[in-house]
Amino acid sequence: MPVETIEKRSTTRKHAPRYRVLLHNDDYNAMEYVVQTLITTVPSLSQPQAVSIMMEAHTNGFALVITCAQEHAEFYSETLKTHGLSSTIEPEE
Repeated sequence: MPVETIEKRSTTRKHAPRYRVLLHNDDYNAMEYVVQTLITTVPSLSQPQAVSIMMEAHTNGFALVITCAQEHAEFYSETLKTHGLSSTIEPEE
């Protein structure tokens, strides 16, 4: 009777690469406008989080808004740009 060998396949799921949405400081938009735009663009952000992101960008030149799937990151970044804010995305390390 022949012995059958069963190949073991890797069942590890590959996670979709995640991207960081960055907000860059500018000298044009009022702080309140930036906070309001962040809240309306990224619904998961609370007002205190949006204020913190705005202040970090104001102080350090840029701030992390959210880390998410590439499609969502592109959407958030483009929406921020549509509202006159400077934003980029980069792959998560």
